[in-house]
Amino acid sequence: MAQLKITLTKSLVGRIEKHIATAHSLGLKKINDVTVQPDNEQTRGKIAKISYLIKVEAE
Repeated sequence: MAQLKITLTKSLVGRIEKHIATAHSLGLKKINDVTVQPDNEQTRGKIAKISYLIKVEAE
């Protein structure tokens, strides 16, 4: 299965609580945190929700 490498590029301070929770559910807590997630509908939905905070690369 394909994997996505997700990097948090902007701070979570002052963001909407749901967006912070979404970032935490992806395993992102600090700027420059990187996580590898499976490329599925759930992950794509989370990425779409906080796309302005992250950078996504195919792995």
